[in-house]
Parts: sequence; C-alpha cells; structure tokens
Amino acid sequence: MTTAVLTDQLAGLTPGTWTVDPAHSRVGFVARHLMISKVRGNFGRFSGTVEIDPDPTRSSLHAEVDTASVGTGDESRDAHLRSADFFDVEAYPTMSLRSTAVRADGDRLTLAGELTIKDVTAPVELALEFDGVETDPWGGTRAGFSAVAEVNRRDFGLEWNVALDSGGMLVGEKVRIELDVELVRA
Repeated sequence: MTTAVLTDQLAGLTPGTWTVDPAHSRVGFVARHLMISKVRGNFGRFSGTVEIDPDPTRSSLHAEVDTASVGTGDESRDAHLRSADFFDVEAYPTMSLRSTAVRADGDRLTLAGELTIKDVTAPVELALEFDGVETDPWGGTRAGFSAVAEVNRRDFGLEWNVALDSGGMLVGEKVRIELDVELVRA
C-alpha cells in the first residue's frame, strides 16, 4: 500500500510526538483457565510515546508496562502472576513494546514490533485499528487506537502450569493482548 493511502486512513493524525494517556487507556490480556473459561486481566501502570512521521510507515512506538500492576480481580492469582512463576516482578519490573514497522494491507493496519517480557524479546504483530482524532474541551488533540495480538506465553519464559487429569493444562499457552489507547498530542 502506498504511503498516501495509509496517510488517508490515518486522517487527522498529525506528525509529531504523542503520549499515552493512562487515565483513558487500557493494557489488557485474556488467558484460558482449565481450558474451559477465560480470565481477563490488565496492567494499571504503563506509559508510552508515539512518534508520528510524515510518512506513517516510519512512525514509531515505545511503551513500558509496570509488571507489578497486574490485576485480574483475584489477589491470590495476582500475587502468583507477580511471582517468579510468571512475571517475576522483583527481577523484571517492566515489560516493553517497541515498534519495528507500520503496514497497511487494504483496510487492515498492522503494527509490527518487539515485545520484551522478563529477559526475552520476541516479534509480535498487532492488528491495529485507528479510532480517530478529536479535540478535547481544553483545546488538546487526542487520537484513539485499539490493537490486538496473540502470543505464546512460553515464548517469553512464562512456563508455569499444572497438568489436568483430562489431559489439558490449568493455564492456556496462548494469551490475547488487548490494547485500547488514547494518545495526547504533545
């Protein structure tokens, strides 16, 4: 897809620095439990900066998440996720995402990047949806994006599990990442 078509898809998203507004954004995930249900969680503390280039394919993103801020609505499970069995927040207090490319294929936008959890960095592709640009009541410019990706948690050293008598596992290997992000123009 040409840069002009991608620029049209991102109408109103002006070049420059944009920062994540954590009060109006969500970094979430979904994982299977007992292979029959889904547990949803999120991270309460995160930050990010997006540099929009005049050529949108050269735009970049860098974001960090405080792993200790994980929350699923169950304190016992959250404590386990913070332990060395999963995020090991004492040794690895943050995880990060750094973009490597922005692509458009027809109406579909993709953000390719490198996700780092613990000490492992692996490629990830997020299906990106541009939700538009709006001026807030105080004269600021804001932009909205949604993104989803699926990763295998074992690829990042998150291997803890328990085998079930049925042959399944307690925690699914695939984790869906769900981002709803509001950016503020600097």
